[in-house]
Amino acid sequence: MTEIPTRRLGDLVVSAQGLGCMGMSHGYGASDDDQSVATIHHALDLGVTLLDTSDFYGAGHNEELIGRAIAGRRDEVVLATKFGFANRLGEPTEIRGDAAYVRQACDASLRRLGVDHIDLYYQHRVDPDVPIEETVGAMAELVAAGKVRHLGLSEAGAETVRRAHAVHPIAALQSEWSLWTRDLEPEIAPLCRELGIGLVPFSPLGRGFLTGRYTTLDGLPESDLRRTQPRFADGNLEQNLAIVAKLDELAAEKGVSAGQLALAWVQHRGDDVVPIPGTRRQEYLEENVAALEVALSTEELAAIDAAAPVGQVAGTRYDAASLTFVNK
Repeated sequence: MTEIPTRRLGDLVVSAQGLGCMGMSHGYGASDDDQSVATIHHALDLGVTLLDTSDFYGAGHNEELIGRAIAGRRDEVVLATKFGFANRLGEPTEIRGDAAYVRQACDASLRRLGVDHIDLYYQHRVDPDVPIEETVGAMAELVAAGKVRHLGLSEAGAETVRRAHAVHPIAALQSEWSLWTRDLEPEIAPLCRELGIGLVPFSPLGRGFLTGRYTTLDGLPESDLRRTQPRFADGNLEQNLAIVAKLDELAAEKGVSAGQLALAWVQHRGDDVVPIPGTRRQEYLEENVAALEVALSTEELAAIDAAAPVGQVAGTRYDAASLTFVNK
């Protein structure tokens, strides 16, 4: 494998693909910490520099896990984490973006991560009750204090991004973007490009669905978040499998996997796009990184687009309650 290229998120230089670490602690059933640490180490060995976590994942466990994994290798890592969910999984959603909470959350993340600064600090969701100017103002104070190097937002709408960027430069917007989630394309992505903000797509493989590995929910743990998501519900799942069938055909012609084709499509959205596919397993990590070498022609990109037409995906990406906090 050739050396992983770099891309820029604002002024921050990162590997062209990052590693989403959520699933090592949260959302997809039980995991093995030693296996996860080994996967993180392998990612660093391959040249993946951007590691993505949040204080919400595993109620802080994910940050502690990453802290353990990067001990002695801090200078190889661009460390990204998030704040904003003041609740715990299973509790009513509480988003906080007030200045006091921003400071409190950052200090707690620094302790769990075992580091003296965070390279990229995101607001995980926008607090509807606190002006974004207050939240980003407090985040900017963290930059001035040396605790944070760059600022980001997650799942923020265009107007919020513009207002936030006016307070302090925003390096990156992290939002879901894949062949079956294209909310960013009409308005948000163009605005980010106007402002010089990088784009960090999470779930670029549709929570694993676009790999073709999941044709049924049988075998998934009862705690797996996909069991609660409309796109995996009966009826919707079967309809969406038609997308994967078409991807499989195109991938076979290309000599790659369906997941690699879907991930390469995201990589081709622009030089300011840095997807963060998540995995706990080294073999899937290697498969994802290899997608960086998949070149797609204009004709191939058009064929992939045709396999997953905008508006043809069955079901929303979150339930109704969760969607109230998206693109706000």
